[in-house]
Amino acid sequence: MTKSLDDELVRGDVAANERRAGGRPVPPASKPPAPPPPPTPPATGWGLPLAVLITGMFMSVLDLSIVNVAIPSIRKDLGASIESVQWISTAYSLTEGVMVPASAWLGARFGLKRLYVALIVLFTLASLLCAVSTGLSGLIAFRILQAIPGGVLPVTCMTILFRIVPPQKLGAAMGMYGLGIVVAPGIGPTLGGYLVEHTNWRVIFLINVPVGILGAIAAAIWLTKFPAEKSKPFDFVGFGFIAASLFSLLLALEEGDNWGWTDYRTVMLFLGAAVFMALFIVVELHVEHPVLDIRVFKYWPYVNSLLLISAMSIGLFAVLFYVPSFLQDAQGWTPLNTGLTLLPQALAMMLLMPFAGLLYDKIGARWPAVVGLALVGTGILLLSRINVDITRGELILGMVVMATGMALGMMPIMTGGLSVLPPEVSDSGSAFNTLTQRVSSALGLAMMTAMVQDNSAQYIADRATLLETGSNTQLTELQQQGATGLLPLYQEVSGQVQAAAYSSGFFLAGSATLVGVFLALFLRSGKPGGGGDRPVAH
Repeated sequence: MTKSLDDELVRGDVAANERRAGGRPVPPASKPPAPPPPPTPPATGWGLPLAVLITGMFMSVLDLSIVNVAIPSIRKDLGASIESVQWISTAYSLTEGVMVPASAWLGARFGLKRLYVALIVLFTLASLLCAVSTGLSGLIAFRILQAIPGGVLPVTCMTILFRIVPPQKLGAAMGMYGLGIVVAPGIGPTLGGYLVEHTNWRVIFLINVPVGILGAIAAAIWLTKFPAEKSKPFDFVGFGFIAASLFSLLLALEEGDNWGWTDYRTVMLFLGAAVFMALFIVVELHVEHPVLDIRVFKYWPYVNSLLLISAMSIGLFAVLFYVPSFLQDAQGWTPLNTGLTLLPQALAMMLLMPFAGLLYDKIGARWPAVVGLALVGTGILLLSRINVDITRGELILGMVVMATGMALGMMPIMTGGLSVLPPEVSDSGSAFNTLTQRVSSALGLAMMTAMVQDNSAQYIADRATLLETGSNTQLTELQQQGATGLLPLYQEVSGQVQAAAYSSGFFLAGSATLVGVFLALFLRSGKPGGGGDRPVAH
């Protein structure tokens, strides 16, 4: 009876309100109380926790760049081919990317501090196993183990940062955090070159052990404890399908050159990748809590940004992988000199990235992206002139031009793409963004390797034909030189073949990046708007 009377009074009040408003419903005077906001982080006391986060992030990023310089030494020590040894980097990048979607769930399920400490411990253990591995297969397996925490660390660090830093200090904190991310790739090649030249390639993994131990202890002492939350169920089925699809695709690209592109194994892997990806899409469209919300692909500006990020990532990783190999194999440079040659391009990125952020705030993403992509493509095309006699200055010029474009274009492209997404799918957008960078670099590197191998075989065949049809004078000289003279000749021809193959790969990567300039014209221009300035999905 009391409940009925209360309902009548409520309906009477609503009707009275409608009469006063000319028949239009009037919203209630007050809304139900909202849940209490999360506690505001303290204005002080976040400096040491931030330093801990930078250390962990720095270690994971440094490990990827420092290994690239050591690839030739690892290949010689373990007796592996270049197409096999590139899995040391590719497997790490792919696994790291696949782990990104699980990061948010893991943080909520186990608590951010507990997860961070566990990630640092696992990364340290995997680094130790990499250092003591005796074969290429074991090293690749331990790199995959190392990439599991390496993929979760970036998202975990960023989440903790946003919770411990007060809003008014977030810009300064992000500046310090971002600086650590940029410095790691800058000093990685130089540090790796020094360690490989004066010690052994295994030391590049061993240095993570003391840093990881100290980092885990510091995190246990200074990081704020975040309680575990009641988490939504993890989408194991969707996660398994996308992992299987990516693995099948990469394996087909890696082994297709050896097996043949029409071999049944290659065809079945391509077919399996397509089927697993289709199943992933079906599952994500029907499951209540998808591991990744694929509705983000309804927004063309976001998809456009992913395409541009892919083009830049492929070019960047092609240069970072093949230039060190060429300098050490074809020109006989030491690892330290190789690292010093790569250092200027990293310093250019470190100096210009903060400027790119300010530029985006002033004029938007379009023109920084256009100029950036043009410079990246131009720099890679400059590197396509690579030959056995190329000077250090020419290499540095091409890499610095490429790095300048990377610094100017990458951040505006990423920010412009993510800014168009509605808040409810922004987390998935960030995950797909990181996943695109990781997977596109891995897939691009596999495709470049396949193309380089094909070109190398063709160039060797061409030069063998020239040698067979050489003049009598050349043949007489070779006979007089004997076996001792043939070795330098073989090394010279091998270097020329390697340079010609890399030149073709760089030309293709640079040309593809320049095509992206046209796509960049469709990015938004003008000062970015705040809040709800989002385009309608197409």
